[in-house]
Amino acid sequence: MKSSILIIIGMLLLAGCSPEVGSDEWCEDMKEKPKGEWTANEIGDYTKYCVLNQKP
Repeated sequence: MKSSILIIIGMLLLAGCSPEVGSDEWCEDMKEKPKGEWTANEIGDYTKYCVLNQKP
């Protein structure tokens, strides 16, 4: 039970550290991430926010 709680807390902390989708930092992170690892949602968001320069 304790290990489950620690895992959940760890996941929440990691999620809180990732940049907001569409931010300049997020676009830079996506440029560094191998294209084969992108999800369909990430492709759409990257196109919308990083290529077409729309802001969230």
